[in-house]
Amino acid sequence: MDGGLKFDYYYGAEAEQFSFYRVPRLLIKDRRFKGLSSDAKLLYGLMLDRMALSMKNGWFDDENRAYIHYTVENIMEDLGCARATCAKVLAELDSKKGIGLIEKKRQGLGKPDIMMWYKKS
Repeated sequence: MDGGLKFDYYYGAEAEQFSFYRVPRLLIKDRRFKGLSSDAKLLYGLMLDRMALSMKNGWFDDENRAYIHYTVENIMEDLGCARATCAKVLAELDSKKGIGLIEKKRQGLGKPDIMMWYKKS
């Protein structure tokens, strides 16, 4: 592979220097989620990571359910995908069109377009 990137090995404690996103094992192993794309599973992991910010900011609805702010633009950037792909992946997770792991709510008034509540899987 001429022209490829060249990486060095990890030595000693260097391997511990990275942060990681977590994807629930259930999404990989449970037969109910076998139909979800890898992108949908990754996106759910990214959403779970944002829950820490929700807790820190006290983002809870009137029923004390935690929610996140995650715009389509941010999702597109994080997944490195086009708007159509982003919409497809969100639809896979959505309670109206997909498996029901998230619910979307529009806020309007210049606030982030998408607010998502998590459902326990």
